[in-house]
Amino acid sequence: MPRVGLSRADVVAAGATLVDEIGFANLALGTLAERLGVRTPSLYKHIDSLADLRHGIAALAITELDQQVRDAMRDRSGTGALAAFANAFRDYLVAHPGRYAATIGEPYTGPEDPMLHSGSRLLESMETVLHGYDIDEQDMVHAMRALRGAFHGFATLQTSNGFQWSEDTDSSFEWMIRFIDQGLTQIGSRRTDLHGPAAD
Repeated sequence: MPRVGLSRADVVAAGATLVDEIGFANLALGTLAERLGVRTPSLYKHIDSLADLRHGIAALAITELDQQVRDAMRDRSGTGALAAFANAFRDYLVAHPGRYAATIGEPYTGPEDPMLHSGSRLLESMETVLHGYDIDEQDMVHAMRALRGAFHGFATLQTSNGFQWSEDTDSSFEWMIRFIDQGLTQIGSRRTDLHGPAAD
């Protein structure tokens, strides 16, 4: 039965659910229209193109991920903030692999793009984690890329069944967090040794 009162948000949300099931690369307007119970041309009342739909899914994903990370990190600092960020990031990617994939390499469309706002807040959460280890500003970009690469890589391998060993993946992820925690602690301590404790 055709859907009545369909909105852009409905179309994007349905697209996000669909790509989590079939993979982002397999997204097609015809498949989405069938899922929604409408003809494909009807989708153009709400989206401009497949590219517009893809961007909408990416914006939704970044917004959801940002909120999940910030909720997890609330009132946490140091190692606790690192673990909260890491687990929230991984949990989101494992639960929503298709919509997360939409965010990879998707450019911002302008200053009003929701992706820019939520993406910036996600980076701020990562910076908060790293400031807890007294990471120098000149190392911040490198450290942020290292964190994202580690969490993204682990979760992506997990969702694609890339870990064939019998060892529990949760235990391996916790081990990785401890490994990163020790590395960041060592880097931060070197800075303190060189410059002394930061002034209040």
